[in-house]
Amino acid sequence: MLKTADLIQIRRHLHQIPELALNEVQTHAYIKEVIQGFNQEHLTLREVKELPTALLVHIDGANPKRTIGYRTDIDALPVQEETGLPFESKHPGVMHACGHDIHMTVALAILSYFAQNQPQDNMVFFFQPAEESENGGLLAYEDGVFEGQWRPDEFYGLHDTPDLPAGQIGCRLGTLFAGTTEVDVDFVGKGGHAAFPQNANDMIVAASQFINQIQTIISRSLDPIHSGVVTFGMFEAGTIRNVIAGRAHLEGTIRGLKQTTIEQIDDRIRDVAAGIARSYNCEVNLNFIQGGYLPVENDPQLTENFINYMEKHHASQFTITEPAMTGEDFGYLLSKIPGTMFWLGVGDEHPLHSAKLNPNEDAIEPGAKAIVDFLEYRMQEK
Repeated sequence: MLKTADLIQIRRHLHQIPELALNEVQTHAYIKEVIQGFNQEHLTLREVKELPTALLVHIDGANPKRTIGYRTDIDALPVQEETGLPFESKHPGVMHACGHDIHMTVALAILSYFAQNQPQDNMVFFFQPAEESENGGLLAYEDGVFEGQWRPDEFYGLHDTPDLPAGQIGCRLGTLFAGTTEVDVDFVGKGGHAAFPQNANDMIVAASQFINQIQTIISRSLDPIHSGVVTFGMFEAGTIRNVIAGRAHLEGTIRGLKQTTIEQIDDRIRDVAAGIARSYNCEVNLNFIQGGYLPVENDPQLTENFINYMEKHHASQFTITEPAMTGEDFGYLLSKIPGTMFWLGVGDEHPLHSAKLNPNEDAIEPGAKAIVDFLEYRMQEK
């Protein structure tokens, strides 16, 4: 495996060159350069014509019974970094504020180990662009990237979390990440003078009532055991204090731990929108934006195996975690290929997506070693 100093250097270089979804050109080139420095005897590096910033690596197993996949995401967020680190982002307004630089470094550490120590099973490493937006996992799958020798029988991947101590691994049976849907809502009424409300149709009032009614979906339409979230984070209406707004625009996000829960919320939002349109004699236009993320649902058998191994061999480094309402597009790949996603603690006081996120680099080496240990154990199984 790469030495600690090399891992830190790789992580810091990646941190300085963050790029947004489907534009990870420098990141792609650097990852490729690092991989080309590994032992190439059993390794095949593949460019992806359909997804130019993606990379796949195949390692031939010595006595393969299966193909094990490992996925890492490589894109960054449109966030202006505020860490003040000497290796902070060189790209204004773009930052690895979700820790994908940590993800990539751990993946390269694991890959370096198996490039030097031929695995028993075949392995496929997927360096995936466009996790934060544009659904890179879905694009890769629908473009036929995982065909023939490139299709894993089982897929693994991690996400860092500042909520766990550096190097600790967390996992759970069932859903790890929520699924998501994005929705825009436009209200069309009639503007007018503030002094003559009877001659207008105020869309601030209509939109406000819509938001208030939406809150009852979670509290009164869902089984309390089946968690969900509806948040409208953007509300635009009006231009000046003495003009009644004839239009309003909302943008929101819907999250649930089961896809059926998300679909139920979507249906109730349609019902509420229709009711508001009738009640306020206005148009209410809903746009459920394509490309929402499926829940990350861990395969029961593979995940139980992973948890049992970690509890037996890395007990001090492992914990069972609760599901999170954050989204992750690995959920799409896990809906097609069985697998397991887990957390890697990076112990920081700042949350994911924060401009001040500063993951503890002490997480990289122990995290990678624990995953290597598990994968070698998995390859010994029938």
